[in-house]
Amino acid sequence: MITIKDIARVAGVSHTTVSRALNGSPLIKKVTRDKIEKIAAEMNYVPNYSAKSLVTKRSFTIGLFFSSIEQGTSASFLVDAIKGISHILDENFNLTVNGIDGVHNFGNIQPQRFDGILVMSQSDEDNAFIYHVKKMGIPLVVLNRQLEDPGIMNVVANDREGVKAAIDYAVRLGHQKFAMIEGKPGFKSSSERKQGFMDSLIAHRLPLNSDYFAAGDYSIESGYTAMAALLLLEDPPTAVFCSNDDMAIGAMNACYAHKADVPGQISLIGFDDIMFARYTNPALTTVRKPITEISELGTKMLVQLLQQPETKPQQLFVNTALITRQTVAELQK
Repeated sequence: MITIKDIARVAGVSHTTVSRALNGSPLIKKVTRDKIEKIAAEMNYVPNYSAKSLVTKRSFTIGLFFSSIEQGTSASFLVDAIKGISHILDENFNLTVNGIDGVHNFGNIQPQRFDGILVMSQSDEDNAFIYHVKKMGIPLVVLNRQLEDPGIMNVVANDREGVKAAIDYAVRLGHQKFAMIEGKPGFKSSSERKQGFMDSLIAHRLPLNSDYFAAGDYSIESGYTAMAALLLLEDPPTAVFCSNDDMAIGAMNACYAHKADVPGQISLIGFDDIMFARYTNPALTTVRKPITEISELGTKMLVQLLQQPETKPQQLFVNTALITRQTVAELQK
């Protein structure tokens, strides 16, 4: 197995210089670093991370924790988050993915195991985990859910404003009877999106009909079930906002099953703008929540914390955007 000392002999430098060069130290001139990296590649050098960890007292592991992987986290949401992180995190780090609801002993979350942690938070119930990580002194960035604590790095999108903009758009097209398929109970995103929905109806002086609020849990199946129930109402809505795209896809399938034309008979709006949203038939109008960008920005902030621990925490907002496609019809006024 090729070692740093072997590379040092060929390069004619000390093994300390090789170590610093391969770790990207600014103390090593670029021409020297490039030469050493070229020699290392030619010799098929593979870093010994176990030895490296002992020397640097680092794990080279970043933990990504969702509120839950099993409940309320769609496959597309998971993929977009990992994609954004992978765009920023270099090959020197390993990424582990976990659900907070699967961590039974917070004592296992230690600086020796994680160089840094990203929390893709959905619920206030995550706070116990978040404050444990903070207490342990592990560099931390919380994504997706707005925190009230200015002492924690936080990257979020304004779901509430995004939903309000979507309902405002449908109102301009003549809709007045709106229903909503709600997200998973207890999730912050569910309450924020519901508030944005109600903000628009109140602003336009439209009724909040209790029959038009259907329970969901962010799954395709719950969207199908909720939509089927809404279609059976004596006075069904003309437009339905689904709290995520997965439920909107389920709702669209329920419409087809009940021979309700979309958007001729009923209009649909989703949230997230997952990859499949543009490929439904008709293509889904939705609110784009840039999970990939949120994850990228959060990872950049975490890397900065690793390199400059004195960096002051800040809260950053990423804008949502209404993506108009073909599932909202214009009504005769």
